[in-house]
Amino acid sequence: MTSVFDSVIERRGTDSAKWASYGQDVLAMWVADMDFAAPPAVIEALQSRVAHGVFGYGVEPPTLREVIVARLAARYGWRVAPEDLVFMPGVVVGFNLAGQAVAQPGESMLLQTPVYYPMFRTPGYAGLALDQMTLTPDAEGHYGVDLDLMARTITERTRLFLLCNPHNPVGRAFTRAELTAMADLCLRRDVVICSDEIHCELTYEGHEHTPIAALDPEIAQRTITLMAPSKTFNIAGLHFSFAVIQNPDLRRAYVGAFRGIVPSVSVLAYVAALAAYEEGDPWLAELLPYLQANRDHLCEFVAAELPGVRMACPEATYLAWLDCREAALPEGPHRFFLERAGVALNDGAPFGPGGEGFVRLNYGCSRQRLDEALGRMRAALGAHLA
Repeated sequence: MTSVFDSVIERRGTDSAKWASYGQDVLAMWVADMDFAAPPAVIEALQSRVAHGVFGYGVEPPTLREVIVARLAARYGWRVAPEDLVFMPGVVVGFNLAGQAVAQPGESMLLQTPVYYPMFRTPGYAGLALDQMTLTPDAEGHYGVDLDLMARTITERTRLFLLCNPHNPVGRAFTRAELTAMADLCLRRDVVICSDEIHCELTYEGHEHTPIAALDPEIAQRTITLMAPSKTFNIAGLHFSFAVIQNPDLRRAYVGAFRGIVPSVSVLAYVAALAAYEEGDPWLAELLPYLQANRDHLCEFVAAELPGVRMACPEATYLAWLDCREAALPEGPHRFFLERAGVALNDGAPFGPGGEGFVRLNYGCSRQRLDEALGRMRAALGAHLA
């Protein structure tokens, strides 16, 4: 059956960061936004607001907090209060604020690598040192957390653990048992958790997202949770996200970390967020099977058609983490596929230790575009190995 997501939307010439960064003949399969139109309800709400014609300073819609609170309860059984929410323009802003709010210069924060590369900038902005540990892949490339290594990596000066769940780029949706073990360790060592959960609604069959703060009230009191509709509904360019902070003292410190910078959210971002959360679920219900089919197709293609490349099928997100080390590509996999295949992927090295020899591929696109990119990659590998 034909899906609305099969439509190929031309994004070149639309001021798209994803498509403007490379030449006309390059397929952009890198930055984490999808090539799909946003839900019709979001587009209609934006069109109605634009038609009004006045774009002065705005305030949050009066129902937005209650809508989010109800959504968290319905999806995760997580009970939060409207006042626990802090609105801001983006999750990157959110975890940088956490570094400012929780730790003092000279202290440190913990990262598990490879991980979303903007997180590496957080310590520098806050004057912190960086404690880092690598996630541990098994023989199939499925990543886990070595708790003994995590315990050894945390030091007396570690104040903040910046968690990514679902994990970007390795695609894990950590289990309750994994999250509980990490959270318990943080509680014992007096470490605050900031959990980037921006991909929380993009999980696949057999997996579910658990907010780490929802595990236990004691954990919630030591946790800053970051969420947004941006990845789920493909509205990242509108810049809206929120933090859930159930500890009032921690929330005050977090808001105080703005230090005079107004965390303004645009009127259009508020309109889009409310429409997405109120009316976007039918669209999301169609999106998830499409992404899962793309994921399965990609996993099968990599295993059968891309010699020297391996991947573990993601449990969440629309991002694949391709291990190209066995292919021994002369320029490294990012440059190889860009220059020889005309496919732009994310270089794995900026994701930190454990990322060298990898690339990240965004399969949030039509099957036609995914197949074109994979065909180019197969041809380039074939010519290299001939």
